[in-house]
Amino acid sequence: MQIIENSIVGTRSAVLRLTRRGGGPAIVIFPMLHVAEPQFFRAVEARLRECDLLVVEGIQGASAAVDGLTATYRVMPVNEESGLVEDDIPYGDLGVPFVAPDISGKEFEEGFQELPWKVRALTWASVPVVSIGQFFTGRRTLLSPDIEVNDLPTAQEELRSAQWDAFFDLVLDRRDGRAVAAVAEVVRQRADEDIEIAVVYGARHVPGILRGLYGLGYRVVSADWLVVVSAQET
Repeated sequence: MQIIENSIVGTRSAVLRLTRRGGGPAIVIFPMLHVAEPQFFRAVEARLRECDLLVVEGIQGASAAVDGLTATYRVMPVNEESGLVEDDIPYGDLGVPFVAPDISGKEFEEGFQELPWKVRALTWASVPVVSIGQFFTGRRTLLSPDIEVNDLPTAQEELRSAQWDAFFDLVLDRRDGRAVAAVAEVVRQRADEDIEIAVVYGARHVPGILRGLYGLGYRVVSADWLVVVSAQET
């Protein structure tokens, strides 16, 4: 199932609606790119205002590792010619209650320091190189087929070496688990209510979150597309 798609119209994100047999809360997943055209974030914001509860990604607290990794995409909007902006949705001011079950900056930093030294060294070495490239080619990167995400493992993921498993457990798996646990708790508490729970997480987290929700009996029943970056340059 396609989560982020690249096509003739540009790059699009599939907003996924999940329900389970017997009723209860519906779940709407918004696969996010942290940098996009402003209209993408406005479209997501409008949809979120119609939901009853938000489960939102976001590592809170200081972490040098988080700052370094996020710098690789935060440089894109610095190039004003890109027409891109960083996620500016005011999640706390939408009039909708939200929870942010992500790990803390301290937890991330501690996990990063426990990674094999080669992984840490390669990560730090790649940050400036990737950041410079993203400054000049960020829009083209987001319009490349490489940006696509689906719910199946990629060839690169299947072939990655074991030493990177701990890195992806920290960056993705552990945090996916927190999101699923938060949703599961809401579903448990409000099992008889006809509400919509929005899950707003980076697109790379969505495959793992979907697997967790499938385990709760949820299935995707519909999807519609939002344009993240249009093929027509601004």
